Amino acid sequence: MRERRRLRMGILAMVSIVLLGAIPLYFGIRTLSRDPVFDTLDELDVPGWAAVQPVDDVSGSRWCLLDCRLRERTATSERPPAETAQVYERALTDDGWRPWKVSRCPEQPAKGSYTCWRRDELTLDLWVREPACVPPPVDGEPAVVPSPDPATAAQECSGSLVSVKVRNAIDDERTRPQPTTDPSLTGEDPFPTLTEDPLATPTPSPS
Repeated sequence: MRERRRLRMGILAMVSIVLLGAIPLYFGIRTLSRDPVFDTLDELDVPGWAAVQPVDDVSGSRWCLLDCRLRERTATSERPPAETAQVYERALTDDGWRPWKVSRCPEQPAKGSYTCWRRDELTLDLWVREPACVPPPVDGEPAVVPSPDPATAAQECSGSLVSVKVRNAIDDERTRPQPTTDPSLTGEDPFPTLTEDPLATPTPSPS
């Protein structure tokens, strides 16, 4: 009986140690694998129709080794860009973000509503615009197909597209003193327009 009791006590002790170690390990792995910035975006008080099928992408190092972390989220909205931008801007303000009036916002010309925000050590770019509404190319068919019936196109292309980009302020070039873009002083614009995507990776400044 004593041997059985000792065996049971030993098993219970091992199970307790495993459970006590597994729970912190689980949450630790979850914390390292899930960027807390995305949790902050999830907590924004935006209606469900404004954040349909969000897709997250992350690059760079959380500890800014070589490159700082860049977080990007793309979602669709079931309502027009103006209404969608309004609810996002209200949600950002309620969450402690403040409008950031800075040059190169956007960094490239952009259609729709493009605003920049700051909170603590982070910067955020919010871009809300009309959906592309261009069907993907089909094998053997031209990339740009003829326009369909206007009524059908309006129904399929309703809503808007939302893009959010969050960076560490220390890694955002717009937080640093900006060189003049006067061609008479620089010889060329140090920030030439290379792409129509205002959320593209910023062009590095010349050394």
